[in-house]
Amino acid sequence: MTQLSSRRHDLDWLRIIAFMILIFYHTGMFYVSWDFHVKSAHAGPDAEWLMLLSNPWRLSLLFLISGIAIRFATDKTPAWEMVKSRLVRLGLPILTGMVLIVAPQSYLELIEKGEFAGSFTAFYPLYLDFGSSFSIITPTWNHLWYVVYLLAYTLILVPLAGPVRRVMDGVGGRMTEVLFRGRRGVLALLVLPVLPHWLFNIALDPFFPTTHNFVWDFANHAHSFTVLLTGFVLAKDEAFWSAVHRAFPLALVLMLVLALSTTPIRHHWEYVGVQAPWLAVPLKLATTAFAWLVIVCFFGFGQRFLNRSGKALAYMTEAIFPWYILHQTLIIMAGFWLTRQGLNVWVEFAGVLIATIGGCALLHEFVIRRSSVLRPLFGLKPKRLPASAVQPAE
Repeated sequence: MTQLSSRRHDLDWLRIIAFMILIFYHTGMFYVSWDFHVKSAHAGPDAEWLMLLSNPWRLSLLFLISGIAIRFATDKTPAWEMVKSRLVRLGLPILTGMVLIVAPQSYLELIEKGEFAGSFTAFYPLYLDFGSSFSIITPTWNHLWYVVYLLAYTLILVPLAGPVRRVMDGVGGRMTEVLFRGRRGVLALLVLPVLPHWLFNIALDPFFPTTHNFVWDFANHAHSFTVLLTGFVLAKDEAFWSAVHRAFPLALVLMLVLALSTTPIRHHWEYVGVQAPWLAVPLKLATTAFAWLVIVCFFGFGQRFLNRSGKALAYMTEAIFPWYILHQTLIIMAGFWLTRQGLNVWVEFAGVLIATIGGCALLHEFVIRRSSVLRPLFGLKPKRLPASAVQPAE
């Protein structure tokens, strides 16, 4: 049994890629017919098939990588230090996001709904008032629900780090060596992690739709925490990662088959479901399997091509979390204004994307990362003093 311990640059790259996909996905939400905080004048169903390809797995990939990262961090950080670190690194961005960053999203949403007509200055005290009578909850965390859930899950996992490490260094590691060995190991890798999610698909999903209400989001918690726990337990297991490497070609083929077979049905479910309602459960199970296959493909691709460091990786590893905190507010602000200018859809889309990516890049580079006050509010470590500024101890 072997446990991996070195830095995984491929996972750093995949974390960046997963967050970037999320930014593009939320930009797409401005243009599809699904519910979103504000909508483009060009919104319609044309791009929904592309969105359907990513929404089964985009957050699961993030939670799985987060579980792996928590394992690596807890194996080298005492439990109490880990708890304090995550309360600051995740807790401060949640508060900052709810109080400052998300407020413009709620303001423009209520403007578009016709529930408010005043200035943002007039709106902001109402936003902070938990007793407001708006149709949406204020203050709120909106897209930052992922950070809220991640903080809660981290606090649950930290006390388990020691027992998990001991188990995986012993009997757990020996079990995975047997489980993920040879061709049988490829099959085990592609099927076993999906089984609990199939159970949740049947037992929880029909009764607890995703709401991002932390107290009642039972199905979402079941899926998200199980994915995080999977990453946490298998983060350093060489047998698992070896199976991922071997499974990549088969996973890629199966992923493409399920993508091509299920996406059209999901895209036209309002018609197909009437004609063949019995397809609902098999389609749900197939979509869940598709999500895991995509994640295996990402991991297999990363192992082959992304496990390398560099200045770009070091920079984006720090930048991507502030980008995530900022991006949806920038999408909504830019989109709300641009869609009222009578622009062609492609010009408008380019404007929203440039404003979002450019705004994230500029705000991070010239405002957030250079400020010792703002850095912790956006989840960054305190700014390091240059060596020449550090005075030797007396």
